[in-house]
Amino acid sequence: MLRLRHVTETYDMKVFTEEGDYFGDVEEPLISGNRISGWKVRATKNSFLAKVLGSLKGVIVPHPLVKAIGDIMIISKTAVPSHSRED
Repeated sequence: MLRLRHVTETYDMKVFTEEGDYFGDVEEPLISGNRISGWKVRATKNSFLAKVLGSLKGVIVPHPLVKAIGDIMIISKTAVPSHSRED
C-alpha cells in the first residue's frame, strides 16, 4: 500500500545506499515548483559520506536516484561520490 508522507517527516531521516552503507542524514528537500528535485544529505559522524568527503558538509542527491522512502531513505549506489575505499 502506498503511504503518503509530509516533507517535514523526512528531516534528519537516515539515508542508506542500496548496498546497505549508512550514507548520512537528510538535511532538507530541494523543491522546484511543486516537485522535489533533490535532497541535501548531511555527512554525519561515522557515515560513509563523511569518510569520502573529508571536511565537506554533504552532497545533493538528485531525486531520481532515490529508490525508496519509508522509515529510512534508500538511494542508488550511483549517488555515491567517486572514491578509493579504504577498508
